Amino acid sequence: MSDSNITEFTNPSTFILLGVSGLEVAHVWISIPFCTMYIIAILGNFTILFIVITEPSLHGPMYYFLCMLAVTDLVLCTSTLPKMLSIFWFNSGEIDFSACLTQMYFIHCFTVMESGIFVAMALDRYVAICDPLRHSIILTNPAVAKIGLAVVLRACVFVLPYPFLVRQWPYCRTNIIPQPYCAHIVMVKLACADTRVSSYYGLFVKFFVMGLDGIFIAMSYTQILRAIFGLPTKDARLKTFETCSSHFFVILAFYIPSLFISLLYRFAQNVPGHFHVLIANVYLLMAPVLNPVIYGVRTKQIRDRLLRLFTHKGA
Repeated sequence: MSDSNITEFTNPSTFILLGVSGLEVAHVWISIPFCTMYIIAILGNFTILFIVITEPSLHGPMYYFLCMLAVTDLVLCTSTLPKMLSIFWFNSGEIDFSACLTQMYFIHCFTVMESGIFVAMALDRYVAICDPLRHSIILTNPAVAKIGLAVVLRACVFVLPYPFLVRQWPYCRTNIIPQPYCAHIVMVKLACADTRVSSYYGLFVKFFVMGLDGIFIAMSYTQILRAIFGLPTKDARLKTFETCSSHFFVILAFYIPSLFISLLYRFAQNVPGHFHVLIANVYLLMAPVLNPVIYGVRTKQIRDRLLRLFTHKGA
């Protein structure tokens, strides 16, 4: 390996992002689906925001949380995709150390934020189905604002130690990152120091913060399903389930791939490295792409408003 790949330094000014290591010759072709997904994510989430903002009948807790989710998805995909595409198209892999830390913070912060928004949306669906008469009393606009602020502050505070811990380590092995974005687990592996504190803290955020979110969501949906199955008629059960089905499918699209990737990293040791990278990249884009599609297709109010919008333009 050349001297440029392995250098002896403790405070690198830049890192080199390799894209999909081992598949460099196919970077242009790999960029096509990722660019397509990015365009869908941008258009889909901006469409959701436009519809909710311009339609007074959608000014309610569920749709306020949906707007928060759309903004989170926009930031999440925009923090990674432009740099990723510049690597695929122009081989522009160099990234400043501070920019790398900033990107890492945004990725993890908005991932935790998205998980918190799902908890808030589960709370909204729980109150709407299990205690509908008090829904407008419990989830007032000030209450929704406080919940949203708590979700944002929680993510910002819990992820804040990541860049501070990463910045203090020496990097005497290499400054090459074998993927197209800066992630905490990758930086931990690059450091030539005792990184147990950071590793343990990463596990704490993963299992205590996001794990608790999953438990709260599961508890909410257990009560929701009990309430739905307790309804007297099949039509009533189906109609009630439709009001939370979009949220249910979005949650599955967020947590199941996350679990799959965690298991893949820990137990699938014989899987090629480029497969790990591709799966992780797809996961980062999956929620921003699927969330507006699922809500646009399965939420009647958004679907109807979208159809009226296109019908009006067509007329």
